[in-house]
Amino acid sequence: MASITLTNNTQPSTSAESCRFCGGELVRTFVDLGTSPLCESYPSAADLNRGEVYYPLHVYVCERCFLVQLEAYETAENIFSDYAYFSSYSDSWLKHADNYCEKMTRQFGLNGQSFVVEVASNDGYLLQYFVQRKVPVLGIEPAANVAKVAVEKGVPTLVRFFGVQLASELAAEGRCADLVLGNNVLAQVPDLNDFVEGLKILLKPEGVLTLEFPHLLRLIEHNEFDTIYHEHFSYFSMLTTVRILEAHGLKAFDVEELATHGGSLRVYACRAEAQTHAVAKNISKVIADEKKSGLASLDGYRSFALQVKQTKWALVEFLLTAAKECKSVAGYGAPGKSATLLNYCGIGKDLIEYTVDRSPYKQGRFLPGSRIPIFHPDRIRETKPDYVVILPWNLKDEIIQQLQYIREWGGRFVVPIPRVTIE
Repeated sequence: MASITLTNNTQPSTSAESCRFCGGELVRTFVDLGTSPLCESYPSAADLNRGEVYYPLHVYVCERCFLVQLEAYETAENIFSDYAYFSSYSDSWLKHADNYCEKMTRQFGLNGQSFVVEVASNDGYLLQYFVQRKVPVLGIEPAANVAKVAVEKGVPTLVRFFGVQLASELAAEGRCADLVLGNNVLAQVPDLNDFVEGLKILLKPEGVLTLEFPHLLRLIEHNEFDTIYHEHFSYFSMLTTVRILEAHGLKAFDVEELATHGGSLRVYACRAEAQTHAVAKNISKVIADEKKSGLASLDGYRSFALQVKQTKWALVEFLLTAAKECKSVAGYGAPGKSATLLNYCGIGKDLIEYTVDRSPYKQGRFLPGSRIPIFHPDRIRETKPDYVVILPWNLKDEIIQQLQYIREWGGRFVVPIPRVTIE
C-alpha cells in the first residue's frame, strides 16, 4: 500500500481546500447535499421566530488518500459541548454495547487489574457494562450535560475534548489503557491527526484500540447519504483508515463487519511495534472488497450523487401522493440524519406533520431546518397516522416491533433509505 506523507506534521488543515489528513488539495466533489443547519440543534418554540444558520453540505474526496470529508464550518466546542444525543435511548444499541463488553472481556482477559478508556463515552451507555463486570474504566466526554448522566450511572467521566494534550496528561499520571475504544467518534473529529496520535499515546505497549464507524463502502452501496451531516467531518474506508493508523505508528490487526448504522467496521489496532497481535486475514478481505468497488481510485466515488438524487425524487413523490390522497403522515425519531434527509429533500410539516422521539431532551422541540415538531411517542397512538416514516432507518426492526399497534388502524411504515419502501 502506498504511504502517505503528512503535511505540516500532525497539524490540522485550516484551509477549506486541504485534506484534514494528508493535506492534499480538495477539488473532487463526492456529493453536494445543499445546505442544512447543524443536525443536533433542535429549536425550541421560543426560537421559531428566529433564523437558523445553514451550512453547505458539500462533500469532497481527497485524490491522494481518498478520505471523504466535509469542511469544518463550526468548531467542535460549539457542536459538542452541549449535545442532544443520548445513546441509551436505543435498546438495540445498548445490547450491542453489552455484547461488545462481553467479547472484549473474554478475548483480551480484562479483569479488575485492567483499565479501559472510552473516548466520546456519551451517557455511559457502554462503560456501564464494564463497571458491572468489575473492570476499571474512564469515560472521556466533552458534552457536560451528557457526561452528567454517565456519572450518575457510576461511570467515572472526564468532561474534556480528547487529543494529544489530554492523552499525554493521562500517560504522565500512569493511566495508559489496556483497551481504548471509540465508537462512532472518528467521523466527528475535525483535528484527525491530533486525535489519532492521542490514541496511540494512551495505549499501553501491548494495549488494544478498537474503533467503530460507518463503512464508506456500505454508505455508497446502500445510498446512506443522510449519515452525512456537519457533525460528521469524515467518512472512512478501510483503505484510508489503515493509512491514517500507520501514519501515527499504529497497526490494524483485525476488522469485523457489523450491521450497525447501515453497515459499520470495527477495527482492532495496536502500536506498530507490539508483538502480541497477529494480523488477521479479515483486513485483506475488506480491502479487496473496497478495491473491487473502485474505492482505490476516483472511479468508485463518481456515481453516488446520482443515486442520492433518485432517492430524493422517490421520497418526495411518495409524500406528495399521500398528501393528495389526504393520508396523514408522521415520523418516528429525531436523529441527526433526519436533518440531512429532510432539508435536502425540501420536506417540512406540510408533508410530515410531526415526529416523535423517546428522548425527553428533544420532546417539545423542532427538527432543525424543517421545523417539524417533536412529541412523545404516545402521539402516534393518539392521532393514528396512515403512515409512519422511520427516520432512524438503521433501527427499523426495533422500531417496527415497538409500533406494531399501528396495524390496528391500517397504519404502515415507510423506510426512506436505501430506497423508499412501504412495510
